[in-house]
Amino acid sequence: MKNLIIISVTCLASFSMVACNNTNKSASNSSKDSTGTNSAGTSNPAKSGLDSKTTAAVKEMVGNYLDLKNALAKDNSTDAATSGKALSEGFMKFDQSALTSTQKKSFTDIADDAKEMAEHIGMSAGKLPHQREHFDMLSKDMIDFVKLFSAGQGLYVDHCPMYNNNKGADWISETKDIKNPYLGTKMPTCGSVKEELK
Repeated sequence: MKNLIIISVTCLASFSMVACNNTNKSASNSSKDSTGTNSAGTSNPAKSGLDSKTTAAVKEMVGNYLDLKNALAKDNSTDAATSGKALSEGFMKFDQSALTSTQKKSFTDIADDAKEMAEHIGMSAGKLPHQREHFDMLSKDMIDFVKLFSAGQGLYVDHCPMYNNNKGADWISETKDIKNPYLGTKMPTCGSVKEELK
């Protein structure tokens, strides 16, 4: 009986590692937008013509998001809260005066939810699971945010297949190396690059 339990645990651990490190080919091939063109290869008209003040604000907000992601990857709930507050404030003070009407509408759609998610993370120091739940929703908005404005740097959309009972979740990273914010130090390299944002 003891041997059967040990074999079962070993098999489960092996399956988890294979599932985690398996590259999701269908996800990497699905980095196409609704028009069917590859999002990394097309030029987005919304990205052009941003003034230096708006560009600096976008870069700062993306920086706060990346700080938040890195804090969660290290299981550092306090630093995650600090970055969440900074990101929430960034959305509140974002000057939309230089945006086109299309950009304003898209920004408003993104900012309404993203600000709330970042705010929740900021108020939840010491509650890593709760912060990660909101980070999942925040990341969806931040991916749209970066696609709308660009971040002035190469970024990657990464995917963790195991988070949320194997439903999976995405996040933005500044490196190709996987540093998983959802599973943290328990499984830091779980996931794969899904898409490159330029």
